[in-house]
Amino acid sequence: MELHETPLVSVLGSSSDDKHPKAAQQWENTITGVDQRFNSFGEFREALHKFSIAHGFAYRYKKNDSHRVTVKCKSQGCPWRIYASRLSTTQLICIKKMNTDHTCEGAAVKAGYRATRGWVGSIIKEKLKVSPNYKPKDIADDIKREYGIQLNYSQAWRAKEIAREQLQGSYKEAYNQLPYFCERIKETNPGSVAAFTTKEDSSFHRFFVSFHASIVGFREGCRPLIFLDSTPLNSKYQGVLLAAIAADGDDGIFPVAFAVVDAETDDNWHWFLLELKSAVSISQQITFVADVQNGLKKSLTEVFDKCYHCYCLRHLAEKLNKDLKGQFSHEARRFMINDFYAAAYAPKLEAFQRSADNIKGISPEAYNWVIQSGPEHWANAFSGGARYNHMTSNFGQQFYSWVSEAHELPITQMIDVLRGKTMEAFYSRRVESNQWVTRLTPSKEEKLQKETTIARSLQVLLSQGSTFEVRGESVDIVDIDHWDCSCKGWQLTGLPCCHAIAVFECIGRNPYDYCSRYFTVESYRSTYAESIHPVPNVDRPLPGESSLAAVTVTPPPTRRPPGRPKMKQAESLDIIKRQLQCSKCKGLGHNKKTCKDS
Repeated sequence: MELHETPLVSVLGSSSDDKHPKAAQQWENTITGVDQRFNSFGEFREALHKFSIAHGFAYRYKKNDSHRVTVKCKSQGCPWRIYASRLSTTQLICIKKMNTDHTCEGAAVKAGYRATRGWVGSIIKEKLKVSPNYKPKDIADDIKREYGIQLNYSQAWRAKEIAREQLQGSYKEAYNQLPYFCERIKETNPGSVAAFTTKEDSSFHRFFVSFHASIVGFREGCRPLIFLDSTPLNSKYQGVLLAAIAADGDDGIFPVAFAVVDAETDDNWHWFLLELKSAVSISQQITFVADVQNGLKKSLTEVFDKCYHCYCLRHLAEKLNKDLKGQFSHEARRFMINDFYAAAYAPKLEAFQRSADNIKGISPEAYNWVIQSGPEHWANAFSGGARYNHMTSNFGQQFYSWVSEAHELPITQMIDVLRGKTMEAFYSRRVESNQWVTRLTPSKEEKLQKETTIARSLQVLLSQGSTFEVRGESVDIVDIDHWDCSCKGWQLTGLPCCHAIAVFECIGRNPYDYCSRYFTVESYRSTYAESIHPVPNVDRPLPGESSLAAVTVTPPPTRRPPGRPKMKQAESLDIIKRQLQCSKCKGLGHNKKTCKDS
């Protein structure tokens, strides 16, 4: 049983209580003396190990078998020793003899400790549960500070892997607890929707949840605007998280629902949308901002009778960039992507056409790609959906950062971490909004004030009825009865533009009466009026508590591949990498040395 030893400077008599208080406080009494009993020799050896660390000395085994264990201090001539053997007629292990005196105080020989990977793994297991991204360097630093043991990087990394292995039982068991977990969510948060399905072999297929507070908050205070996106899970059994995120009145993220599925497929998105529809069930037309891929285009129209699908501009731009790669230089692609964004944000048809013509000047093929990609679904100049100038589906970036903190946890714990994060966000926003004294939420109040400042320099002319002509750097027509301005700013944002505000000030109207109700503090407070409640006993049901024990759910067959996860990112649209260009033939992807024309 000779195990790997690592040196530690602190020895008995040094101020180990000050240097490594955690070890001293937790383990100084794991060995109490003669007649102390243990359930097994393994338990005794572990207690001895911890005791030696807390008191700063090294030991070695004189005898170590299945009947008896004799241990003495490793320091030459020190009388400390301990003897334990089986208690007659029982299975218990008892300390029969112990000399508690050490004479090795201040010895020049450094103490050596058995810092086994398994031992370190057991120490860090609980922390790894809470912080799956616990790095080997941080593990080594914490073990050194708290227990005085120096680990190198590979020892810490292996200890982390062992701790993960020890936790795997809970990973598998977590899938089996999903039926119980669904029931607990519905019990603790009445009105919530929680559902799961398995495949024919009882392996996990998908799980959906929408908490009651999210359902009510979306219905009562949020714009009928939902962002659909996904993020891969780097957990033991992989999978993908699908999410439906709304925007509150201050443009903060508002998680409506999310699901864990075995893979991002057309079928799983369709199922997710069916569950989402049953949860939100509102009569208004919902505008979805989502990718056009993954069957979403078809599923959205099939599941939601009244909806408008706005294509995610980021996904479209990435596809355009990918399709152009290899045909055009870095500079040419950068110009086309910039013009594509300009076309999307252009509020008027003329500005859209100018940007599209710029693309046509570089490449007629790229121009045709843009025109055939359905501009009515992504360009402000054509769009019929109320997306309030939100152009991309990754609006819920904060929510996905919560996922990245928890995605290596067992599935039930990961879901509960997301529930907890959402619960905290709802509570803090509810408390914060109770202090607001303005009529609109802070960000919308600030935007309205900026437009009001600009409005003071504009000239207003009555055209006819409720229509006004407003002159500044341009001439715009405002129809206050239809909440319409030719600049399109009012329609796109839900807040009066500077031209409309100039009219209100001229005729004595209040601009606040012409703001979308979703931006009022009253609506914001309605959004967060309900609370998300804790779900106790996430890890395991109490005895006799689960009536669903007969339902078996096993992990999906997908497993995380061995080795470090690939960190390669998709090519950034902001910094498109410069391609190699031949100075001879001007072709892309090679230089003049490898040019075939030479």
